[in-house]
Amino acid sequence: MMPMNNELLFTEQRPRRADAVKNRALLLETAHRLFTEKGVDAVSMSDIAEAANVGKGTLYRAFPNGKVELCHALLDKDQRDLQDRALLYFRNQSDALHSLRWFLAEVVEFVERNSALLCVGAVDAGLKSLEHPAHLWWRQTIRALLQRLNPQIDIDYAADVLYVMLDVHVTYFQRTALGYDTPRIIDGLTNTLHQLIK
Repeated sequence: MMPMNNELLFTEQRPRRADAVKNRALLLETAHRLFTEKGVDAVSMSDIAEAANVGKGTLYRAFPNGKVELCHALLDKDQRDLQDRALLYFRNQSDALHSLRWFLAEVVEFVERNSALLCVGAVDAGLKSLEHPAHLWWRQTIRALLQRLNPQIDIDYAADVLYVMLDVHVTYFQRTALGYDTPRIIDGLTNTLHQLIK
């Protein structure tokens, strides 16, 4: 069994009071509803506070770093689900190449599904999103699977090539500027993988 990083996205640092937990859940539910109805860019933090019928102080106590932190919190469940599915899949699949192809496709689908949330604050963050522990887990998984394949290549660099191609900035550019659809992105990643390891 290859080593996996169990560090999940945005884990709690300390216990929260019951009212704080309730307010956070309400705000996440309200934000999710508004984002679905109007789009992430069209909804302000004030809109969320008003729709949840809470003061801005309550909103910013729950999410001190504003909309970026709120969007990251909304990503948490999907990221955890991806990790759980991946760990289960890897336990039941001994073929590293098949596992790596599956994992790349799963991450592309995750990025596509969550691109609006991932793009919030992306201009300011730049490539720092690649340094987030939850996303670095993708790189570590790719590297571990490449290592199991034992190709005669620089495994770290190959992992970087595949990992960077999963970044929301790259997939957004491919979809909007180049007109690629999701199957083409997944096929391109798979073909790149085969070129790297052959």
